[in-house]
Amino acid sequence: MQTSHQLPSEIKSVWRMSAFGSLLIGIVIIGLLILANYFWSWPFWLAAVASVLVVLDVMVELSIVPYRYRFWRYAINENDVEIESGFFFHHETAIPITRIQNVTLSAGPILQWFKLKTVIIETAADRYEIEAVLPETAETLKVRIMTLAARKDVEDA
Repeated sequence: MQTSHQLPSEIKSVWRMSAFGSLLIGIVIIGLLILANYFWSWPFWLAAVASVLVVLDVMVELSIVPYRYRFWRYAINENDVEIESGFFFHHETAIPITRIQNVTLSAGPILQWFKLKTVIIETAADRYEIEAVLPETAETLKVRIMTLAARKDVEDA
């Protein structure tokens, strides 16, 4: 990957909030299992196992945030958009500029709170995401990718 760019550091807070969201969902499920035990005599060990799994999930999610950040990169050059992610399961994806059909910017509530946007790159067969960048960077990426794609279309015609 030539001049690769890293995601902004705010993404770490987004990932941490996502882990706490998982914790809240897990607590609700555990509460429902406890209620099921109380009202319908479901085995209590289900709630105990769920508790352990929820705690392990949140611990793993929180502990991999620094690694996830360190190994998430993207680069845009004349021929392709490259996205690299993963520590244990390393993925390097090269999306040819000639295959790109659309670039969309998206931001859910948490990303909006942290003033970030996701860049979604669509081809005929698949869709790829640059998980979160600053709004100015997102606009620049969108314009650059679409300009390169339009230029390649003219060259190929």
